[in-house]
Amino acid sequence: MTARDRRRAVVIAGHRGDADFVTAHLTDEDATVRASALNALGRAGALTDEQITAAISDPEAIVRRHAAELAGGRPGLALDGLLADHDSTVVEVAAWACGEQEDIDDIALTALIDLTTEADDPLVREAAAAALGAIGDRRGLTAILAACADKPHVRRRAVLALAPFDGPEVDAALARALEDRDWQVRQAAEDLRRVTDG
Repeated sequence: MTARDRRRAVVIAGHRGDADFVTAHLTDEDATVRASALNALGRAGALTDEQITAAISDPEAIVRRHAAELAGGRPGLALDGLLADHDSTVVEVAAWACGEQEDIDDIALTALIDLTTEADDPLVREAAAAALGAIGDRRGLTAILAACADKPHVRRRAVLALAPFDGPEVDAALARALEDRDWQVRQAAEDLRRVTDG
């Protein structure tokens, strides 16, 4: 049976609720099959925290990415290791998942703050800034404000991440964003101002 066939069988089994069949493929030799098994168990409501934790340590990035995404709906699952992953696509999803969890530990919060200002990949900086906004911890504000001067798509997300915060520095950042050369940044600032004024 090819990896493609096994993947298809796993997806079908997941829709049928055959958790035992799907679980057996969490250790498949092919990473795409393992990732499909994770997703199938998640859809079936049969995925455990232990299975996600095991997948977080998988040698293949595709599996770690799916594990990070699934961890987003599981507050309490530590994502610290994935925030330091060598694959930027994994880090991006892990940052998003932290924002979904909202209640994260100080290690993850510090990692997000650093990623917002220091990550080489702008998609990681964008996801980290958005996560800091979703979490709403004031310790992340300085990094969000710095991201308001980043590339346009990072600025756009950073402006929206200002939503839970107030103060003169936030007002100043929004005022600058309303005059930004990128229309989507201006629109984000206008939308946020409308929400906060309303």
